Amino acid sequence: MKRFEAMSRLHRLLTARHARPLSLKRICEELECSESTAKRCIRDLRYRFDHPIVYDAEKGGYYYDVGDRTAAGYELPGLWFTCSELTALVTMRTLLERIQPGLFDRELVPLGRRVDAILERAGLRPSEVARRVRVLPMGRRAVSDLVFRCVADAVLERRRLAFQYLPRSNPGPPGAREVSPQRLVHYRDNWYLDAYCHTRQALRIFALDRIRSPRILRKRAKDLADEQLDRELGQSYGIFAGEPERTAVLRFTPRRAQWVAAEIWHPRQSGRFLPDGSWELCLPYAREEELLMDILKYGADVEVVAPASLRERVRRELLRAARNYGQAGGRRETA
Repeated sequence: MKRFEAMSRLHRLLTARHARPLSLKRICEELECSESTAKRCIRDLRYRFDHPIVYDAEKGGYYYDVGDRTAAGYELPGLWFTCSELTALVTMRTLLERIQPGLFDRELVPLGRRVDAILERAGLRPSEVARRVRVLPMGRRAVSDLVFRCVADAVLERRRLAFQYLPRSNPGPPGAREVSPQRLVHYRDNWYLDAYCHTRQALRIFALDRIRSPRILRKRAKDLADEQLDRELGQSYGIFAGEPERTAVLRFTPRRAQWVAAEIWHPRQSGRFLPDGSWELCLPYAREEELLMDILKYGADVEVVAPASLRERVRRELLRAARNYGQAGGRRETA
């Protein structure tokens, strides 16, 4: 272990809440080092950084003699992380860059350079993280950096937001909206904004890639309780808002059962294996658009048992899909 990492870990042991005196043997075990290395770390903290480490034979170990101060008041100078923490930080930075390119370029470039330099001194290569950690987006829609930063700032600063919105369901001109942003949501590789829409006087979900010309207003945002947000936006299946009105019952073939049984479609789902090896999944939903897409991707390996309206909708969609390929021995039909 590198010297700075060993000192950092020893410092954390000594400043831990309810920390008891540490024997030299315990320090060696925690730092995974020899007695000579442990003693050097104790000496460095005591004399180089003026930390009040004392040894008490009656108490059986080393501890911080802080007097009226708290142990947390003694900090190591500079940016101190263990190698594993630095690696985790670089990994997180890589993940964030893949999720939203350019997300923290302006803010984290100086910190990133310092972290990279520390890692290199520790014998680790930051470039390996980018090579070894992969995030493969599927169906991600591009969001401009300006839109993302403006929306994120409004969410965190608790300010109202005004913008033009282009809903996919309405191909007409954009409509003006004024909202109180509540939270950013990253769902299925895309960003959404949960917000109270003052224009519609209701909670709404906005796709960031459909937002145009956002402006942060000086008005304070209207705060809604997390319980209300979860109740109105988080109980039904998928991204669509609304309290659940129905429960879908899906039956997957034994061929797909082992895969689907391990998947979380909804926090309030329930499922069971049937005697023939198939998997029956039950989950609440309000609107069926997204659920319909997920059902259809399993083709013949899933059957909608209930409700009858969802079963009929899936049947019609499958018939429409079949027409795209024509009937065996016949001409392609047109809808």
